[in-house]
Amino acid sequence: MYVGDIAGRRAIYSPEALAVVDSGKSPHLRLTYRQLNNRANRLANWLRAQGIGKSDVVGILARDGVEYLDLFFACGKLGAILALYNWRSHPRELLGVLMTTQPKLLFFSGEFGESANFLKQACGSLQGMVHYEGSGVQGSYDYTELLNNAPETPVYNDTVEAEDIACLIFTGGTTGLPKAAQISHRMIAWNTLNTIIHDLRHGDITVNVFPMFHTGGLLVYTTPLLILGGTVVLTRQFDAAQVLDLIQQYGATVFAGVPTMYQMLTQAPNWASADLSKLRFCTSGGAPLPVTLVEQFQREKGVRFKQGFGMTEFGPGIFALAPEDAIRKAGSIGRPNFFVDARIVDDNNQPVPVGAVGELVLKGPSALSGYFNNPEASAAAFDEQGWFHTGDLARCDDEWYFYIVDRKKDMFISGGENVYPVEIEQVLYKHPAVHQCAVIGVPDAKWGEVGKACVVLKPNMTATPEELIAFMSEHLARYKVPKSVEIMDSLPISAAGKILKRELRAMFVQKTESH
Repeated sequence: MYVGDIAGRRAIYSPEALAVVDSGKSPHLRLTYRQLNNRANRLANWLRAQGIGKSDVVGILARDGVEYLDLFFACGKLGAILALYNWRSHPRELLGVLMTTQPKLLFFSGEFGESANFLKQACGSLQGMVHYEGSGVQGSYDYTELLNNAPETPVYNDTVEAEDIACLIFTGGTTGLPKAAQISHRMIAWNTLNTIIHDLRHGDITVNVFPMFHTGGLLVYTTPLLILGGTVVLTRQFDAAQVLDLIQQYGATVFAGVPTMYQMLTQAPNWASADLSKLRFCTSGGAPLPVTLVEQFQREKGVRFKQGFGMTEFGPGIFALAPEDAIRKAGSIGRPNFFVDARIVDDNNQPVPVGAVGELVLKGPSALSGYFNNPEASAAAFDEQGWFHTGDLARCDDEWYFYIVDRKKDMFISGGENVYPVEIEQVLYKHPAVHQCAVIGVPDAKWGEVGKACVVLKPNMTATPEELIAFMSEHLARYKVPKSVEIMDSLPISAAGKILKRELRAMFVQKTESH
């Protein structure tokens, strides 16, 4: 099984079943599997006519839409590599990424015309540009026109192998340029098997709220569900009220998000009236889900939660916590998926005792194939025994349930003691006025580093920094309690819905050092 065959197989098995709904189009664009495969064949034929073949890189810079899937399957049919560029990046950062990946063609949606024009002038590998939804740049092809005029002749490539790279997805690098994770056809197939074993059924329907340039958007439920013959509803970008409407309108049976998204759903004006009764479960990943949210969804909507854990470089489906364990094992990411092996190791790569904190390492067939044009990073990602090092600090209990303690880079040392921000954040979320929070370490002359809590309060609720510090003091050891609390209107959020602690550090560490 390779990516280029997904739409084609489904066009044989379930040609008239509803495959994709693009809710970003007006009216919503509804495509059967036959129509989805026809689009992929047309685009593959056009790409081939432009000289695109096996291992050539084609890039996309766009808001979410069916065009991502058109390209994913079309490139898969040719054995080409689809590079999924983060539209939130600065044009000069994008240029660095393009110089690393060397795409021959760039597809972009209209609002990124200025960036595309800059990249066209600066990146020598680009031989052509394709635009849709708006005006293009000089000499760019019109997507709708080329799709309408290209033949539907089926496209096959017998030379595509399991280890060939299907796409490049970029990690959220905290220093330097993001790294391009090489996602092979093999990795996608094994992740799909893991996902189906633990999550999906025939006939499932999901609403995708993750950006498609992110592993969450393309690989968590979208690709596995299309392989299984279900329906994927695409959103242009996350809007809480619209998402609730779409879940109800299309009868979504499974849904995935991150805690910040679930918090926003409960604050949406149509939360009280939204009918979520078709949802079999919701999956949360990216950060521990506050128990109060689990209880609120269960109490007010009858919806059960699965906690998940994934990453661009592995899976992304790695761990799953069953709904019946959501409260009993609150804070756990669950157990490894069926074809994933996991360990907690010390700095010498030796397994640590049950309950001890160490680095989470992984092994299995759903691992990445290294980083594109970055042999040093590729070599550093795996140790001599083939274990992938995640950079996450974790522990495991005696029932083989895993808990993420924190990112190695997020942990800070205060007065010689390791402090894990996630533990503090879980306490803050128990406060009735706290909507969102993030804890970072900032320099301190006496202790080396101390905690700072950045907090967004719920609408129409109040709490002072002093009250929040007193609240944390009732639940945490003294050295763990942040020395300061910053009440903020909002926190910096990534396209995937995660809180960007690096931006908070840049804001407050710089401010601390300047005083």
